[in-house]
Amino acid sequence: MEQPENHAQHYSESRFWNKLARYAKKAGSEVVEKALWLYYGAQDPKTPAWAKTVMIGALGYFIFPLDAIPDFAPLVGYTDDLGMIVAAIGTVAMHISDETKTKAREKMQQWFG
Repeated sequence: MEQPENHAQHYSESRFWNKLARYAKKAGSEVVEKALWLYYGAQDPKTPAWAKTVMIGALGYFIFPLDAIPDFAPLVGYTDDLGMIVAAIGTVAMHISDETKTKAREKMQQWFG
């Protein structure tokens, strides 16, 4: 699997929110929740720069239109996105605060009920 940092150039906040708005239900709550952990973790001023780089790189992969498995592929389209997100979380887990998880959970509640 490619390093998340290689995809950081594809990240933008507006592209992230646009992809989530279009594909949140299709991607599923697991992918969306973990992506939100990374998003809110990257916004946290206490997160070190190296961890933000990993987070933003994984989010860049998530929104990059040409992934290893196309997102429109039935059942498996988001497995590579989830894999990249989970790998990034494993790397930066100590910098994902309870506050960050609460923000993600609140956003999930708004979207999925």
